[in-house]
Amino acid sequence: MPIHHFAPPPHIKAPPLSFATRVDDLLFVSGIPGFDASGALPDGFEAQFANVVVNIKRVLSEAGAGMHDLVKVNVLLTRASNVAAMNALYAGAFGPPPYPARTTCVVQALPDPKMLIEIEAIASLAK
Repeated sequence: MPIHHFAPPPHIKAPPLSFATRVDDLLFVSGIPGFDASGALPDGFEAQFANVVVNIKRVLSEAGAGMHDLVKVNVLLTRASNVAAMNALYAGAFGPPPYPARTTCVVQALPDPKMLIEIEAIASLAK
């Protein structure tokens, strides 16, 4: 089966990447930061998290999937102080249980100094 690439939305200034790629029944979603629909990055963690979720849902929808199809999620945070808030927000956005497998890392920096979170994911498109 050929690889299907999902391009970033035209209004988002993105680095050279696909927002997602599909190979067979797997969808690999690139790390998605908290940019809003206009391409702006809000200051607050909760707003960035909400934007990440909206963007992940959009990518999944384009591929014919939803949040319940996620099998693995990697969360990158730039502040350890946001871990508790992320867990609370994550439970609502990625639930109800069972949740996908997840790794959470606190990193020194993301590409834009204002980025507080980035999430990448793998979804199963097997029906």
